[in-house]
Amino acid sequence: MGKPPVRLAMRTRDQIAAAAADALERAGPLPPALVGFDGFIDEITDAVDRRSDMTPEGYTRLRTIPALAARIGGAAGRSMNLELVIRERRWGGNGPLMAGALANLGAPVTYIGAVGDEEDPTRIHPLYEQFAARCREVIPLGPPATTHALEFEDGKVMLNKPRAVQAVTWERLLGALGRERLIATVRRARLLGMVNWSLMGGVEGIWRALIEEVLPAIPAPERPSVFVDLSDPAKRTDEDLRRAAAMLARMNSLTPVTLGLNRAEAERFAALHGLGLGGDDEEVPSFLQRAAVTLRGALALSCVVIHAHRGAGAAAAEGDRPVSAAFDGPFTPTPLISTGAGDHFNAGFAGARSIGLPLDESLAVACALAGAYVRDGHAPLRDRLLAFLRALPRPEPHPG
Repeated sequence: MGKPPVRLAMRTRDQIAAAAADALERAGPLPPALVGFDGFIDEITDAVDRRSDMTPEGYTRLRTIPALAARIGGAAGRSMNLELVIRERRWGGNGPLMAGALANLGAPVTYIGAVGDEEDPTRIHPLYEQFAARCREVIPLGPPATTHALEFEDGKVMLNKPRAVQAVTWERLLGALGRERLIATVRRARLLGMVNWSLMGGVEGIWRALIEEVLPAIPAPERPSVFVDLSDPAKRTDEDLRRAAAMLARMNSLTPVTLGLNRAEAERFAALHGLGLGGDDEEVPSFLQRAAVTLRGALALSCVVIHAHRGAGAAAAEGDRPVSAAFDGPFTPTPLISTGAGDHFNAGFAGARSIGLPLDESLAVACALAGAYVRDGHAPLRDRLLAFLRALPRPEPHPG
């Protein structure tokens, strides 16, 4: 029988958040990070419900995803048009958003991915110039793809056009950097973030090359820890998911791998392994904690972290014992922006773990970073994150 899981010392939510803020402040800048490999131009979009006039602001939006579904469903056998209003066009993608958030916290970030200009993909796309200014180095591999991000009070619908990011492959990566420079770049990083497997056919080839060629060429103590987010694999087959999970387990034998999931993704993996995660009526963060424990064992990874709107849970190996934790997030039903919240959560969690914070404090940092982001509409700087942690808002109820 394995050793029983460690029970972390009982602290209040505010004590955990304050301790996390103190630890971040003492630690100073985060260690170097390497992140890849996607790139999207995000068009933050409202779906119009009714118009009061024809001015740009003269409309009310569809407030919820069920309202959108009802509008579309009502058109079956007929026809309809759905007006979309683009509120903002900004650089995005899971990788750039995670990388930008880490850079704002002081990490020297190298980004490699689809962030190039459309006419000259070896140059940085104009919309990514602000992002590049945050990073230590940005290496374009091609132009970005496009996402229409339809935002609602209860979630978002991402309409992706990912053709451009399919050009990002191991061969393209090797051609841009060369083998020796690539190995040196990975070796220099303490954290390697790889996201958006779901939309990018070339990611598995990059994983395979890391497992077979890159990581073995780096002494074990100097290999970076890895953070992976599959990024909504609902469209991918069970066979695809099993193959991806097996590759991550192989990678975990070389260096610690953390898999970040949302609740729907966690339930998909549980079903894939014939596992039950418990009932929906249970308090969310503790449910996510138990789910993380279950999935970490099934997937044979060093860490699994699961986030939802109202909190997060995680399970990890620390030393020779398993640990787990949950944290109530600072939920707000009225975010200024929701696109990218999960990417900021990932940056907070991975960044906190990279400086050795315990699991509960890492969850606090992750929830706070995402919470500040959705309220401010942009990635917080370090001082804003510290202040937010030290006065962490209570979760807000849905209006009405």
